[in-house]
Amino acid sequence: MAKPLIGISGRRLPATMLGTHLPAAMNSLRFDLHFSDYPKSIAAAGGLPVELARDADVDGIIERLDGLVLSGGADLDPSLYGRESHPNLGSLERERDEWELALLMAARKSDMPVLAICRGFQLVNVAFGGTLHQHVELEEGAGHPQWDVDGRTATHEVEVLAGTLTSKILPSQWPVNSLHHQTVDTVGEGLTISATAPDGVVEGLETPDGNLLAVQWHPELLAAPDPTFLWLVREAGIRLSQ
Repeated sequence: MAKPLIGISGRRLPATMLGTHLPAAMNSLRFDLHFSDYPKSIAAAGGLPVELARDADVDGIIERLDGLVLSGGADLDPSLYGRESHPNLGSLERERDEWELALLMAARKSDMPVLAICRGFQLVNVAFGGTLHQHVELEEGAGHPQWDVDGRTATHEVEVLAGTLTSKILPSQWPVNSLHHQTVDTVGEGLTISATAPDGVVEGLETPDGNLLAVQWHPELLAAPDPTFLWLVREAGIRLSQ
């Protein structure tokens, strides 16, 4: 049986970020960045990972895929949810915002299973009309931006809400890492909260149709095969066989 093809979104950055590793003649170029733990996690779960570039037609990309991962990265442009920029807002990549929103909408239209991670989780909330807290400090609540702790280390547990799709994938308490400085403010319309941190911060969102699972933590950095990736590959496999 063929393995499902899972697409992974990523970043596009100026070549100058590579410092002295490139000759000056290439300084005006840009490169695509995909952290390798995403494809490793997909492969460990039984899928075929493919790292997506944003130069092709979005509908054409989605037509060829069986599942989609919206990966982590830069902060969303707050103008997308009607807010002014916070002084501690990180770097913005509006081109990526628009590309991933288009990918998400196309995937939703085709009933494709989607796993959205960290930034992807926040993008999903904004796509459904929700808003974000643009910055939280380490000393606030459960201490969400654990930048100095290895991302492969769990820093707190989330409570998984009973009766959700997520509760069929994860136990009621699940250890997670914490690599984000933004949190959900208003939950997007049509989304269901599926997991929360000890301080009440929303850590999981999903849709009632069972095709969209969004988590604030980075499961690709935790033990593989991670249950969320197993869910994605299983659902994508079912879609492939139809």
